[in-house]
Formats: sequence, structure tokens, C-alpha cells
Amino acid sequence: MTKWAEFNSHGDLPIGVHQATLSEVLGHFGTGTAQRRLVGQRLERIYKLAFSTGRVARFVVFGSFVTAKPNPGDVDIFMLMDDSFELSEVRGEAAIIFDHLAAQAVEGASVFWIRRMAAIGGDQAALEHWQIKRDKTRRGIVEVIGDDDSE
Repeated sequence: MTKWAEFNSHGDLPIGVHQATLSEVLGHFGTGTAQRRLVGQRLERIYKLAFSTGRVARFVVFGSFVTAKPNPGDVDIFMLMDDSFELSEVRGEAAIIFDHLAAQAVEGASVFWIRRMAAIGGDQAALEHWQIKRDKTRRGIVEVIGDDDSE
């Protein structure tokens, strides 16, 4: 079971990539307010759609959902996909999450993705990039590492 670090004075997780199962992420961040529960449901749906492709290498959650903010507006996700991932092969609802604008409009999420081969500096460098906030300060992010009861 993940022991979550305390939020810093800005309401962010400490700098780093914090790993947890989907259940742990939802149990910690997807409760408390109606908005957090709603955004948590969106995250769970996107996670299941993404993993239905069989090509997700790394799945990261960042932004306001993984902060102390009581009412995050959406969920921000970065996915590193296997090199064998072919967008043209994705069918049905799963295709929506690989189109940034459609994911925002339909799923209420900002979803970004690249193939592993496009990750300049490798997997870890690609993940760590998402720790950088708009103001150039850094924050902690969460990598979902499988699940114990949702798959």
C-alpha cells in the first residue's frame, strides 16, 4: 500500500514520480468532494480505455487532481505508449482519448501521449518533464503502476 507524502506549501506532492495502483490513486485523490469523485471516475474510465489497447508502457497523472485543490477542473494524463502502438488500430471509445481535443470535450481530461521511441532522453526523462509547472517550478506527479482490483 502506498504511503502518500504530505503536500508542500503550494498544495503539490513533493518533487518526484510517486508510484501507486489505480485503486490507491482513486482512494487518495478521488474522494472528499463531489468534483473529486467525478474527476476520479473520469480517470478510471480513461485508464481502462487506454489499457484496452494493450500498448500502454507508462501512465502518469499530473496537474490539479494530484494536488490538495478541493475541486480540480479535470484530470491531466501523460501516456508513454509502446513503439508498436498504432493509432489507426484503435477502435471505438478508446480512440477518443488519443485525440487531445476530443478527450477534453468528451472525457473532461487533458490527455497527452507519445511512443517510447519519441521519448528524448528515455522513459524517465519523458515522465519527469511533466513535473514542470507553467511557472517553471516543479511538482510531484503520480505514475499508475497497474491495479489490484480494476483490471
